[in-house]
Amino acid sequence: MQAVIMAAGKSTRTYPLTLTRPKPLLKIANKTILEHNLEQLSGITEEVIIIIGYKKDMILEFFRRKKPDNMKITFVEQKEQLGTGHALLQAEAMIKNRFITLMGDDLYDRKDIDACIKHDYCILAKKVENPQNFSVLETQDSKLKDIAEKPENPKTNMANTGCYVFDKKIFPFLKNLKKSRRNEYEITDALKAFACQTDIIIEEAKGLWQPLAYPWNMLDANKALLSRLEAKNLGTIEKNVTIKGNVAIGENTIIRSGSYIEGPVIIGSNCIIGPNCFIRSSTSIADNCRIGNAVEVKNSIIMDNTGIAHLSYFGDSVLGANVNIGAGTIASNLRHDEKPVKSMVNGKLVDTGRKKFGAVLGDNVHTGIGTMIYPGRKIWPGKTTMPGETVKQDIE
Repeated sequence: MQAVIMAAGKSTRTYPLTLTRPKPLLKIANKTILEHNLEQLSGITEEVIIIIGYKKDMILEFFRRKKPDNMKITFVEQKEQLGTGHALLQAEAMIKNRFITLMGDDLYDRKDIDACIKHDYCILAKKVENPQNFSVLETQDSKLKDIAEKPENPKTNMANTGCYVFDKKIFPFLKNLKKSRRNEYEITDALKAFACQTDIIIEEAKGLWQPLAYPWNMLDANKALLSRLEAKNLGTIEKNVTIKGNVAIGENTIIRSGSYIEGPVIIGSNCIIGPNCFIRSSTSIADNCRIGNAVEVKNSIIMDNTGIAHLSYFGDSVLGANVNIGAGTIASNLRHDEKPVKSMVNGKLVDTGRKKFGAVLGDNVHTGIGTMIYPGRKIWPGKTTMPGETVKQDIE
């Protein structure tokens, strides 16, 4: 069986993280989104076709360095990002018969993929609290009846996860698509037409499905993945270190004396942690990172080659790669009125739905000593702050 992963799009809602890399290469629990989904497909598919477009060279280079052992990876370019229907159509010449389709910026679970492939044609769905933000499925006898794209008044709470099982019969419907109100060729329009001629079964997700529309969704996914973490230590732990819960430590990493780590926490290779720092639960620290003396990090994602100097605090935050945090930098993650934190997305304030949400820093950000960052603020790649600066607005 084959699989197609859609990884061509440019995600503006995850800026500043995706200004410098495609979303499928963002790391969660120290693995890229693509790696997580390829693991779920292992043993099911013999070939995965990845549709690439935005910053395609980064994906190609990633797989030059890190090829899966048990499956063939083929790449197809979507030269213009004209929608999901157009993206899938690019793979037509390579499809043999039945295949799985996944979105490259969502996380899926093996058990749900296994359930879907039992049917000739299938869509994976999930009940959600905010269906108006999703493609919503209307069913009849567990079969697709209709699809509405982000309806104001949803008829159901069944969200389309973007995991499909098709065969080559879907392609004529993709070729007949007309542009939607979003000026895109939508795969959901092809599904509606296909369902008029063929039964498409709706499977309800029992495992993890995590859409990653915004940076704060990455924290939800990180927490879910770390809840499955198994403890291991491939590094060096000095005396007087306290480790509680499941903590995974990579090769050549040193945990210095006085550090307190409260799992689940994953720490990559070649890191220096401490001394006397506090790493709290649901934190991922990638390779070649440095967490200095008396630093506290909680429920955060820290990507490769990032350093946080002494006396700093980051909670509920996402830090890109090659970030340099000056001593005494504090990222606030809680409003004084304790209302949900809002964050700017494409020029509009968006409610994160989170009482606690800290900072989002792009790659190569440098903060001056004593920087204070308001909740939900973002700093664009390569930007810096002055010593003692207070970041009240996004720095672009």
